[in-house]
Amino acid sequence: MNLSSYLARIGFRRAPRPNIATLRMLQRAHTLTVPFENLDVQLGRPLTTDVERAYEKIVLRRRGGWCYEQNGLFGWALAEIGFEVTRVAAAVMRTERGDDSEANHLALLVRSPDTDDAWLADVGFGGSLLEPIRLEERAHRHDPFRLGLRRLDDGHWQFWEDAGDGEFSYDFCPEPASESALARRCEYLQSDPGSAFVLNLVAQVRTPRRHTTLRGRVLTHREAGAERASTLRSPDQLVQTLAGVFGLDVPEVAECWPKIRERHLQLFGE
Repeated sequence: MNLSSYLARIGFRRAPRPNIATLRMLQRAHTLTVPFENLDVQLGRPLTTDVERAYEKIVLRRRGGWCYEQNGLFGWALAEIGFEVTRVAAAVMRTERGDDSEANHLALLVRSPDTDDAWLADVGFGGSLLEPIRLEERAHRHDPFRLGLRRLDDGHWQFWEDAGDGEFSYDFCPEPASESALARRCEYLQSDPGSAFVLNLVAQVRTPRRHTTLRGRVLTHREAGAERASTLRSPDQLVQTLAGVFGLDVPEVAECWPKIRERHLQLFGE
């Protein structure tokens, strides 16, 4: 990795040190700069868990990515700086989906030389977690989200977030992931016709207090106690919104408009 190029990509201008203060600043910088997005899945371009490909896409081509790319890249950068990084296989909404959800999310457990504690670091869950949180049962406020960690009876930890419309969560065990399981699930999520990532275009970005999501044609801005939504009307507006709101210059995504419009009709009707 060219670490200086990664740091420039996220706007981090300090000399990085392997301590918790730096970890907080790095996660905040990455989360506020790099959008979550699945445009390549919509365009039929294959994705992998290879961190070098994530570097090329996010740093050199200034794109965003999903969890396998973003947390893969972030974990690589942290390791280069001197943090101890464990790649963790998480299961999104395991309480509802069961074991079929195993490894459908990549998260990170991070330790630094200045503390014995483990910290959950995650820049690939859509932007709710603005800074890392200590691996302990506790609630936090990262506006517009309430979020935190709880221990489950089966030995898993559960990360949960709530922006006022109900909890969204993932469960994980604090141990190294099976890389083959992550690779298989990465392939499944971009190829199975029933995958939410195949069915729906998604882009997400946040500011310190606001979270913005584009899901198909619906653009939603959410702040603490307030939500505002609008519907995109054309492929040109889609391309302009991705560029202007999310910093994603991908004009070829206009090719996906018929599929996006059909999915919107299925969900919401005329």
